[in-house]
Amino acid sequence: MQTFPLFMSLQERRVLVVGGTEAAARKVALLLSAGAKVTLIANTVVGEIAQLIDEARISWAGRAFYDEDLSGVSLVVVASDDEALQARVSLAAQQRCLPVNVVDRPRLSSFIMPAIVDRAPITIAISTGGAAPALARRLRAEIERAMPAAIGRLARFAEVFRAQVRRTLDHPRVRRRFWDRVFEGRIGEMALAGDEIGARRELIRLLDGTRRETGSTVGPSAGMVHLVGAGPGDPDLLTMKAHRLLQRADVVVYDRLVSAEVLAMARRDAERLYVGKRRANHCMSQDAINDRLVALARAGKSVVRLKGGDPLVFGRGGEEIEALTRAGITVEVVPGVTAALGCAASAGIPLTHRDHAQACVFVTGNLKDGSVDLDWPMLARPCQTVVIYMGGESLQVIASQLVAHGLPASTPVALIENGTTDRERRVVGTLATIERQAVRAHLQGPTLCMVGEVVGLAMAQSGGVKAGEFHFESRVSL
Repeated sequence: MQTFPLFMSLQERRVLVVGGTEAAARKVALLLSAGAKVTLIANTVVGEIAQLIDEARISWAGRAFYDEDLSGVSLVVVASDDEALQARVSLAAQQRCLPVNVVDRPRLSSFIMPAIVDRAPITIAISTGGAAPALARRLRAEIERAMPAAIGRLARFAEVFRAQVRRTLDHPRVRRRFWDRVFEGRIGEMALAGDEIGARRELIRLLDGTRRETGSTVGPSAGMVHLVGAGPGDPDLLTMKAHRLLQRADVVVYDRLVSAEVLAMARRDAERLYVGKRRANHCMSQDAINDRLVALARAGKSVVRLKGGDPLVFGRGGEEIEALTRAGITVEVVPGVTAALGCAASAGIPLTHRDHAQACVFVTGNLKDGSVDLDWPMLARPCQTVVIYMGGESLQVIASQLVAHGLPASTPVALIENGTTDRERRVVGTLATIERQAVRAHLQGPTLCMVGEVVGLAMAQSGGVKAGEFHFESRVSL
């Protein structure tokens, strides 16, 4: 985060606004809606502010700004076109540790005025850190269209029962799941529709049933494990169900192939447990991971086992399902976009093509014992695309074996590092050159290897270099 979001109570607090422009009028209106007592400093004012002054809703000092005007205020807003005045007020406020915003001057501001969606008591603030206020306004419009106008009614309804639910359900996880059922089910729909009596009746019924099921002081008897595909890295490729489960999870167990952007979508207070593995360097053995998943579920926690790509494509999801099933733990698999599909789409490489590749084969670059003992005759067949997961460290073996079993040394190869993310990099070459090119490129992140004529086809269509030349580029340049 470039800025830290906060919601400040301004009820009955003094706020100083410097400037009498139209921008000042807009800021004054926002501050008044938050309950602030506004004092305006300006020699002249526009019509909207003049009306507020006439109605005695704000106080006005029709003069220049003095440093003493900052005494006793909680917040300062500068909406003047005078650049010298902007700088002077900003400096004086920050010297007194007062939060100050200079309209359209983020470098002079200690806080940003966000675009606001007001569904009291629900408030959503959107900020681009001052980089693109127009984009923030567009996002606000999108959220306003998507959010029911009566959503504040639902929040007020929940507030009435908050203390009673806390007294009845002592366990935090039980309460959280209870409220999930309220907001996502029939009770929430009834409250939104204005049927508060019916919603109250159903909530009390649900609360009593939850208390009987769990007891007043103990958590749920058994949890559940969701094997969730995190996709290849781009958070926009996460499925809606995966996002929903991340928002509900008590614990997120993740590996090194899960991008930070995807992990950030988990509930803020969820426990995060890293169990990253890479070739010959395991943070935790697979058996230990299985045992930990079982223990977490038996403790009554909702667990998301977050895996890069798809959990059942070279993600050892099958082994974890076996272990959890033997232990009597309920398991759900939520598929994700596997790396081959995501990286191919990002690079514009068709995995199949009627003229060049009538089949596509996914293999892993290292087996359970660390070897690279693959079915080379099968992989070296013509007219197919071979996608090799975790093949970056075995390029010499892969290239030499494919050539030895019949593929031309000129067969195009693409290496895609950190595919689908802003850190994506690509190296395009041939079986004869790719190892040398990978060394020169210093690839270090998760890397996928694609072999086949479709690689050369994609590069030619995109105006890229001919296969065999050294090529290194980022995602955005293709």
